Amino acid sequence: IEGAGRVKTVALDKTGTITRGQPSVTDVIAANGVSQDELLSLAFSLEQQSEHPFAKAIIGYAKSLGISAYDITDFEILPGSGLRGSINGSIVTGGSMEFIDGIAAIPKEMKLYAAELANDGKTPLFFASKDKLMGFIAAADTVKPDSAAAISRLKKMGIHTVMLTGDNENTARAIAKQAGIDEVIANVLPNEKEKAVQSLKKDGKVLMVGDGINDAPALT
Repeated sequence: IEGAGRVKTVALDKTGTITRGQPSVTDVIAANGVSQDELLSLAFSLEQQSEHPFAKAIIGYAKSLGISAYDITDFEILPGSGLRGSINGSIVTGGSMEFIDGIAAIPKEMKLYAAELANDGKTPLFFASKDKLMGFIAAADTVKPDSAAAISRLKKMGIHTVMLTGDNENTARAIAKQAGIDEVIANVLPNEKEKAVQSLKKDGKVLMVGDGINDAPALT
């Protein structure tokens, strides 16, 4: 408690900390002749192995449409990047635009559209089968009712507020603006969150607020 009185900076995770952590699907954009049902089925298959709030949004949406999932083997969570598994021997992946763009080239037009959605506070999650882009699914979370008030009180105490998130910068800035956050550090992997906290500590004592596996290094 005594140490908390000397805090100069509060670093906050975004999803489930500043936001409710209860996102819903807003857009389903298929690519390369893939149907929306095919995209949703692949996404459902991967995401049912994950505990992330966005996974739950996709699972709920797919189930509401009667979409079925494939059996997944060799499933992996790639912290800060996405998910990977195998369907009938074919590698399938899901995650951030940067991660999937390194596996299956994303057209410029689709990147621009995803950026527009991100500017509205939505998070686009891309999916690929082998090296074929399947498309992306966007989900939106909402800021907790008390987040802006809590952040305002911290700022009145002279505390600098920072959002630390693995989400893309456009989405992060849209949410930060709603909550009144001073600074945004986006597109960071779990180990990069830790480095960001170490850097912020140069200006004084730091309080980190977060949850889940991605925040564990920074919380430690």
